[in-house]
Amino acid sequence: MESTKKHTWRSKLHEIIYEADTPSGKLFDVILLIAILASIVLVMLESVKSFDLKYHGFLDISEWIITILFTIEYIARIAVVKKPLKYITSFYGIIDLLSTIPKYISLFLAGTHALVALRALRLLRVFRILKLARYLGASNQLANAIKASRAKIAVFLFAVLIASIIFGTIMYLVEGEENGFTNIPKSVYWCIVTLTTVGFGDIAPQTPLGQFIATFIMILGYGIIAVPTGIVSAEYTKASGSDVKKLSDEEIKSLDSVHLNTQCCVNCLAEQHQDGSKYCYKCGCELNHE
Repeated sequence: MESTKKHTWRSKLHEIIYEADTPSGKLFDVILLIAILASIVLVMLESVKSFDLKYHGFLDISEWIITILFTIEYIARIAVVKKPLKYITSFYGIIDLLSTIPKYISLFLAGTHALVALRALRLLRVFRILKLARYLGASNQLANAIKASRAKIAVFLFAVLIASIIFGTIMYLVEGEENGFTNIPKSVYWCIVTLTTVGFGDIAPQTPLGQFIATFIMILGYGIIAVPTGIVSAEYTKASGSDVKKLSDEEIKSLDSVHLNTQCCVNCLAEQHQDGSKYCYKCGCELNHE
């Protein structure tokens, strides 16, 4: 009886903390995101010296309250899973830890308090609340397209680097030290800034020949921007087309009827289970439907 109560308590807490499809789980995640945003705002306000001098006590106390709440939440997350180490070493587990410890470290090392801004990474949990996880398949396709394009992009970047070195050297010879091009590395820096159409304006050519070369580099920059986009787009289209060809008409139609939820396996922390699933697709552990 005692173990059943314990199991129910852990299951209920697991449902609240790790799932966003239930009212309690959604409320927990919304409150968590509000606390994260509040913490980030507090850190930003603390960096404003005039505001910090006036409200330092309030900012410090507020930050400690949020830090303690995050500490309790982190411990609770560890307590309700069957394999705590799995959570601790997971992506979200590491982020949760990194967003909690800076305030404690600031007690011993000055200047580390600003690291609590790492809590912004915890806002990634908004994907669970808004149920955007189902669209991660499209992001995986994009990642695969970039991966397939890496050789072409590497050759392209190498060519741009060579062009920057050549044009930078030419500008050093044409403009000289008197016009701000004091050395070749600085001239190459100017060329890269101009080629990427950033244009800081800290160095500018003064001679007619130098201005002509700069004009050519600027126009070239607009053409260069389109190249990696075209390479990745071509690979993305190719990958999307091949994936669709592999599926039958019935399989394509069935994709629209599949609905995923945020139910989290208590054993392996896997998410994105199909609605109505009784067992985890990854480890086979029975899912909590309480």
